[in-house]
Amino acid sequence: MKPPRDDVWRIDCDGSAVPNPGRMGLGAVLVAPDGTRHVCSQVAPGHGCNNEAELRALMVALHTARSLGATAVHARTDNSIVVAQLGDAAAPPVARLAPLFDEARALLRLFDAATLSWIPRHRNGEADALARAALGFAPRPAAVRMPKRRRPR
Repeated sequence: MKPPRDDVWRIDCDGSAVPNPGRMGLGAVLVAPDGTRHVCSQVAPGHGCNNEAELRALMVALHTARSLGATAVHARTDNSIVVAQLGDAAAPPVARLAPLFDEARALLRLFDAATLSWIPRHRNGEADALARAALGFAPRPAAVRMPKRRRPR
């Protein structure tokens, strides 16, 4: 087993399309190995669907990481389609977004090490808030977890 790298940048990214499809807001939080944080919040050109916004957010984050000198990244997103398309060769292609997925794959190959994983939406709140802020919307309210009810015996 290889020892863990100590030069990995963490990227949390999210995209929003309002309405869906519509204007696209992109958000990302990049954390350098020394803990330094960088944020991205911008409107993407044109209109697109939520999946396109998510993919574009990842691409903006990867470009930013490269410009900041990152050589290894671990990107996280709450979009399972983006993770499947970029990480599973057997995933059925999304034809309309195929050129963007190809571009994202090429960006990931620019790093010495690059991984991508799915995280639950409630753990991606900061990137979501940045994507929504780019479009002029407030962050989503935090989800309230209800305690489980016990069934009577």
